[in-house]
Amino acid sequence: MTRRVVVAMLVPVPWSPPGVDLAAWRAALAEDVVDLLARLAQAEAAIAATAADRPLAEQIAWPGMRIYEIPQPTVLPALTAAAADGFDQAAVIAADAPDLPGMILGKLLRPLESKAVAVAPGGPGGGLLGVATSLPAPGWLADHDLDTGSAQRLRKDAPAPGDVTSTPQWRRLRGPADLATLDVALEGWENTRALLGG
Repeated sequence: MTRRVVVAMLVPVPWSPPGVDLAAWRAALAEDVVDLLARLAQAEAAIAATAADRPLAEQIAWPGMRIYEIPQPTVLPALTAAAADGFDQAAVIAADAPDLPGMILGKLLRPLESKAVAVAPGGPGGGLLGVATSLPAPGWLADHDLDTGSAQRLRKDAPAPGDVTSTPQWRRLRGPADLATLDVALEGWENTRALLGG
């Protein structure tokens, strides 16, 4: 049986809504993502964090959840940690998409049966929501952060462009325009919702 892990990466969050403390906002976004991952049936959950973010990771982790301490918030160190932990496949996603539907994660993992790498774009704001690959990661996969990464950049390094497939996008909450796209009808994202007063 294939062992899969989805790793929530604690990414920098440069913005919070007016009147909302930035640290509290970042923690709420990340906790909502971690809560989603902890309920996944098809994969285990983990958190990737730098040493500076370790306290936040420990604060939001579910009991027994793995925490991978990484030198910088980029994709390859998280994938390397997951491989060392014995997983066959891993997805690394940004911990700033609190209303992320579980089906988006399923569609990110599904192509790995036939593709080397799958990426989910981060919506209109650019960057990536996440990257998934079989482990160990291909040697040609360059390290990058999720804010500046793109499917095009990954395809440039791949032996063949078809080795990297794009899956449905989901936007991250990185600015005021993204806030307006939150769907109050979607289940979940309780911590973010509470901070927004709803």
